[in-house]
Amino acid sequence: MTSHTSSDTTVIQVRTIRYHQIAEDLRQRLAQGEFVAGGLLPSEAALGATYGASRVTIRKSLEVLRDDGLVDSRQGLGWFAAADPIAQALTRLSTIERQLSDSGLTPVRRVTDFGFVEASATVAASLGPRVLEVRRINLADGQPFARVTVWCREDLGAKLSMAEVEQSTFIELLPVELAGASQRIGAALVDPADAEDLGIPEGSAVLKVNRTTHAVDGAVVLMSEHVFPGHLTEFVVELPPETDEAPAGLRLVE
Repeated sequence: MTSHTSSDTTVIQVRTIRYHQIAEDLRQRLAQGEFVAGGLLPSEAALGATYGASRVTIRKSLEVLRDDGLVDSRQGLGWFAAADPIAQALTRLSTIERQLSDSGLTPVRRVTDFGFVEASATVAASLGPRVLEVRRINLADGQPFARVTVWCREDLGAKLSMAEVEQSTFIELLPVELAGASQRIGAALVDPADAEDLGIPEGSAVLKVNRTTHAVDGAVVLMSEHVFPGHLTEFVVELPPETDEAPAGLRLVE
């Protein structure tokens, strides 16, 4: 049988008081908006340095807040202010801006690269050897939500300016009628460049979407790659009763 001295009991009581004090301070910082919904908190080590506490004490403080639904954590990502992920429907061709607006968030697009480039082999096979390449960061209420790179057919992008693609979507700008798009969604680990742009640690889980957009005549007019932090979004599709037909917006890939 294990016995505890009065000094052991005092240490346990002090630690208990300490992690509750830290949890309460973090609760107030969250309430004051210091950490936005979905935004990362400082690392456990950084919080330990701030509060002069061990990582064990910091983790217990964060677990108190997680039990209250104020914070959450993901392997490889760390702790973040709790937020409901944005649900993106797979039943229609839509834009990130529309999805964010429908969720009550303010969307902003920030173009980081704009210019005509030699296309990669994959892009060239559908769009030709030279394309307009636009790389941007989509923001939700001022916070990074996605990194998007779009490749536009050269003839369709010839008259577009950087200011236009920063203010409007390609769906709005292209002088052709669109028939729809196909896309593949998969999980990946974020690379260093995207980690910096999205404000998440290297190696964090992301959702990567590759989309091909067609005009009504069947020609490919756009190809794009979208990278989303895994904790900020989810893709949703309605599943009808079992039939021989795949549900709208969903196709299994072998």
